[in-house]
Amino acid sequence: MNPQTILLYDGSFEGFLSCVFMIYDQKIPDAIIRKESDTNTQLFTITEEVITEKHKASRVWKGFTSKTTRNEQQDFFKVFLSEIKGVENTLLSYMQNTFTKKDNRNIDFGNKDILKISQVARMVGREKHRMEAFVRFQLTKDNIYTATVEPDFNVLPLIIHHFKDRYADQQWVIYDIKRNYGIYYDLHIVETVTIEGFSRKKTRISDELLAQNETEFQKLWGTYYNNVNIKSRKNNKLHRQHLPKRYWKYLTEKNSSL
Repeated sequence: MNPQTILLYDGSFEGFLSCVFMIYDQKIPDAIIRKESDTNTQLFTITEEVITEKHKASRVWKGFTSKTTRNEQQDFFKVFLSEIKGVENTLLSYMQNTFTKKDNRNIDFGNKDILKISQVARMVGREKHRMEAFVRFQLTKDNIYTATVEPDFNVLPLIIHHFKDRYADQQWVIYDIKRNYGIYYDLHIVETVTIEGFSRKKTRISDELLAQNETEFQKLWGTYYNNVNIKSRKNNKLHRQHLPKRYWKYLTEKNSSL
């Protein structure tokens, strides 16, 4: 029995594509792609670490985009960002089918990989829209609008354009405390950053780091939010449906301490 090959990568999208390149370049049969951080409990396997190489990743992606539509490419990337365990191998199977199929643009939802990708992409898309709607910034003393989030999926790469367009005249940081990285806009470009001091136990910025009038603005917003609500029309079930409770900890209007 030939041992199965497990390819370990750094968790990046380019790292995943580098694994796909190696599989085709070295003709590795039935390979499994796995993050370096994942533990291996399988017996009779060969493990190889794959170095992320941008030019190889670019070649794979170029080949994939030549055979797929823009929507299919976006869904593919969303599914990768879902971080669901083993999703890399679903994406690998989907890629392999894509490379071997003829120029038939019809989507076969009878294919289990295509169906799963479609379903997961919708889940990630919903989380993206929720982050765009529920992010609340706090202005710090260094004049940077800062927000902390903890999304179910790794959606920061998907919300960059929304916030860059909407807050083009402000410096801002949106930090994912679950994955310990953020996106920072300096009025020119958006870059990925890692900042010490953010904790999953603390979702709001400390008062001593806030700008002088920030707390007053937050109290004013909370007062406005409470006053525009009509108590006689309050529908808690509908409210939680449109604004799930797990997002309340990020919302200024839900901060009872103000």
